[in-house]
Amino acid sequence: MLDRMTRLAELSSGTFDVLVIGGGITGAGIARDAAMRGLSVALIDKGDFASGTSSRSSRLIHGGVRYLEHGHLHLVFEASAERRRLLHLAPHLVRPLAFTWPVYKGQRLSLWKLAAGLTLYDLLSLFRNVERHRRLSAREVLEREPKLNPRQLRGGVRYFDATTNDARLTLANVLDAERLGAVVANYVAFTGIRSDGQVRIARLEDTLADAHFEARARVIVNATGPWSDAVRQLEGGAPTTHVQGSKGSHIAVSRERVGNRDAVTVLHPKDGRVMFALPTKTNTIIGTTDTFTNVSPDEVRANETDVSYLLEAANTFFPEARLEREDVVSAWAGIRPLMPSAGSSVQASREHAIERRDGTVTITGGKLTTYRVMAAQVVDVVQNVLGQPRLHALTDARPLAHGGNSDHGETFTGVPDMTEIEPGLPYSMLQMRIGVDAEHACTLGDLLIRRTHVAFETRDNGRAAARHVAHYVAPLLGWDETRQQRELERYEAEVARIFTIDE
Repeated sequence: MLDRMTRLAELSSGTFDVLVIGGGITGAGIARDAAMRGLSVALIDKGDFASGTSSRSSRLIHGGVRYLEHGHLHLVFEASAERRRLLHLAPHLVRPLAFTWPVYKGQRLSLWKLAAGLTLYDLLSLFRNVERHRRLSAREVLEREPKLNPRQLRGGVRYFDATTNDARLTLANVLDAERLGAVVANYVAFTGIRSDGQVRIARLEDTLADAHFEARARVIVNATGPWSDAVRQLEGGAPTTHVQGSKGSHIAVSRERVGNRDAVTVLHPKDGRVMFALPTKTNTIIGTTDTFTNVSPDEVRANETDVSYLLEAANTFFPEARLEREDVVSAWAGIRPLMPSAGSSVQASREHAIERRDGTVTITGGKLTTYRVMAAQVVDVVQNVLGQPRLHALTDARPLAHGGNSDHGETFTGVPDMTEIEPGLPYSMLQMRIGVDAEHACTLGDLLIRRTHVAFETRDNGRAAARHVAHYVAPLLGWDETRQQRELERYEAEVARIFTIDE
């Protein structure tokens, strides 16, 4: 892997077919698809790869069972197909997950309606899901999830979707794009644009070094999700499609307290919204909220109202947990970039739209599960802008590699340092080294928030671990004592920005 300065030098030399702005899952998928078609590609992000919504999702690759009641059948069909592909192409990153959905007396979805909906769900997946859904009696529900509230339980269903590590799925696409010839760089901000004939010249800033330079490309793709309107303004024009931001908040609590064995789908007792209790090794993730917001995606956080809402659902369906505010291990929020809708954020479509204008292509909307389809459609438009025949990239057949852990983990000299970063969590100092040497990690936040989930899984959001990690990676990144302290302060600011719970 080329070092950072070499990659930045490559960005500023020559002319690329396409410059992709935004290193979330959509931009990473676009870069990979375009590189696979033989285009010369550059990919940048003003922060780390996946540092926005793509590292703050529910970590699900799902067919969208909750979209059925709003009539979004095409999206469910497409998402179900993509779930099946990703289970095959990236089994190390996308794994089957069993869901139990209990049904209680008086809920807006009766047992027969839910069973009918899941029959349609199986049909739209062409009966090729991990397993078909199964209707459960009340006794069978409690056999599977004995900590669920038994009062007024009428029965339920069991069905399958899939879980993923969202940040690492994004990173896998970034690294594969790089293997295919793309130049990729995090911490490079797009600040403006000018034209030179048929070439677009992007003004860029290396935010780690406060240095400015330019990159040339025939087509620029805006794949910045909730930032896309702001980027369009930097391009010199108002967007014709405005993004609506919907905030999705999550909390992590002790899985031992909650007691869920697998994933559980419930309807919130207050408004009937579909929610999930999702298992991790040590915690249960409760989520998510879904409310329109005008908060900047740079500043979005969970607030006390969100936390109370999520705790209310957890305590209703897992009454023995008796969760209180101080039981929250961590809380976070991301912004979904939705298409404009006259209804609520819950009813808004998760479809996407692609807009072409003056040598730029902008994609808005969409969801994690369908990123590969979105990427292919964007690159189709790019090739049209370039006047090229449309090629087909075999992203539906090329497996996603494990990333740096697989490709570089056995190449280091000496004894691998398997020292635990945090007791009880499956992260070692070796992973920190791999993150720096093979996965473009530049900061402690890259390592503890996105290359691993230490910050999500500890009450101090990885602050104690950060001191040990800073000392360990300092020689790898050329940090002296003063720089280590600055990086610790940077980490403190980042975790405060992401994990502080607003009033």
